[in-house]
Amino acid sequence: MTEFDTVPPHPEKTHWNSPQFRKRVISAVVLAPPVLLAAAFGGLPFYTLIILVAIFMMREWDVLTAHRDSPAWGVAGVLYVTLTCLSLIRLREEALGGSLSLVLLLIAVIWATDIGAYFSGKQIGGLKLAPRISPNKTWAGLLGGILCAMITATILSFFFPFPTHIGQAVWIAALLAVVAQLGDLFESWMKREAGMKDSSHLIPGHGGILDRVDGMTFTAPLLVILHIVLFTPGT
Repeated sequence: MTEFDTVPPHPEKTHWNSPQFRKRVISAVVLAPPVLLAAAFGGLPFYTLIILVAIFMMREWDVLTAHRDSPAWGVAGVLYVTLTCLSLIRLREEALGGSLSLVLLLIAVIWATDIGAYFSGKQIGGLKLAPRISPNKTWAGLLGGILCAMITATILSFFFPFPTHIGQAVWIAALLAVVAQLGDLFESWMKREAGMKDSSHLIPGHGGILDRVDGMTFTAPLLVILHIVLFTPGT
């Protein structure tokens, strides 16, 4: 994923009319509605989406680990994909407000993190976050992503039963944003080890499925745990 990428120490401002930026926008506009609709409707559309995501995640994981001899990486990939997808299913089953669900809350917060990080990183630049893993990521991008996540979760707390209040929404969003960055850095490390820029070229301007969902691989299980601990009666 490239949301936290920039060119420090004096970043080049985003070229709004560049082909790469247009690809990102067009892909997002095309893909966002079916993803949100599948999550909202649940049932067959949602499970179909999860199955497709799991298939592409596993294929891309196999490509990223093709240079490794140990079969343990294949097992790790199965666990990595399965935990992510089962967590998303669990979040969807915890339906909130009719067609709204925890998975929509997660999507909104992660997308807000990505958008805030992309623009703040591109426009501000500055100190690198993890230069040995992903040289272009900056602290400005991370902080911008956290801020946008907090704002988004605060707004959603007025409509969703969970988070239950603004204070809870703020710290949950900040935690999810940071953990999403850990997922992003993990995939960046995997790509660097494999000598690849993107996990695939499936999505124009964005890369592969792993590049799109890396922010959810750690946050989806975390949100399941947070919901159980903070919201489920009797816990």
